[in-house]
Amino acid sequence: MNATPSEGVYVDTSVLGAYYCPEPLSEKAEDTLRKIPGPVISGLSDVEFCSLISRKRQLKELGERQANEILALFDSHVAQGFYRRVSLSAGHFLKARQLVSDADNSLRTLDALHLAAAVTESLTMLTADRNLAKIAKRFKTGVIFIK
Repeated sequence: MNATPSEGVYVDTSVLGAYYCPEPLSEKAEDTLRKIPGPVISGLSDVEFCSLISRKRQLKELGERQANEILALFDSHVAQGFYRRVSLSAGHFLKARQLVSDADNSLRTLDALHLAAAVTESLTMLTADRNLAKIAKRFKTGVIFIK
């Protein structure tokens, strides 16, 4: 871990994917998530995670039944309050626009929204995305990078 969580930890989709799907980083994602009290996600996390599972199903990395079980488990974790949720507002979108307008980075749109949520809510960013971790550090955001 590269940072100590202050107000909480925003979990990006790269970590959710590794936590719920069999991947090389699954064990590290699970260990890290278990140590974080009240990990944070947003509605964007829901949509992007569902898209990730759909893509894995289309690529035959997951079968239909396995994909449905993963989504059901994620939904049950959300319903049980395992994750604290933040709602994205106009302020988050404005912050994301500011982040992507910086000419010195290659921040993708959805990553900019995740990072904007972390920055705006004073959360540490938990990611397995090297580029996102690097940019988050550049913007003085706490980062936990799993690799």
